[in-house]
Amino acid sequence: MHLDHSGMEILDEGECRFLLRRSKIGRIVFTLQALPTVQPVNFVFDGEHIVVKTSPNSRLATAASDTIVAFEIDDIDTEAGRGWSVVTVGPARRATEAAEIARLSALPLRSWAPGERDRFIVIRPRLITGRRIPDSAPLRAPRP
Repeated sequence: MHLDHSGMEILDEGECRFLLRRSKIGRIVFTLQALPTVQPVNFVFDGEHIVVKTSPNSRLATAASDTIVAFEIDDIDTEAGRGWSVVTVGPARRATEAAEIARLSALPLRSWAPGERDRFIVIRPRLITGRRIPDSAPLRAPRP
């Protein structure tokens, strides 16, 4: 187990990809009107790309196309004081070719948000990092 300077376990890229494959909800970070914006989304990871479905006129479809975005997933157990987080950074684009849209439509991705969601945002992670609170980490009492 490799630890970072703060005592967090560093997850290797294989473990990060495993966690991406099994997760369903994440947060995409993009720029909107020159400010950072975070939006929770359901997604699927097909092994190479993070795929998000959105509506044609959403803030996400407009701002997160042809730009660099960050994407984060996590699982936190506040009672046990355990958890992990994976962050990816890479270019995002709208899928536009009919063959790719057909392939993406076959993925097990169902949008939870109301309204029509027929646009796909595809993120190609260039940087994938992850951290986990090690099981041996002592629980800390809250400060008064």
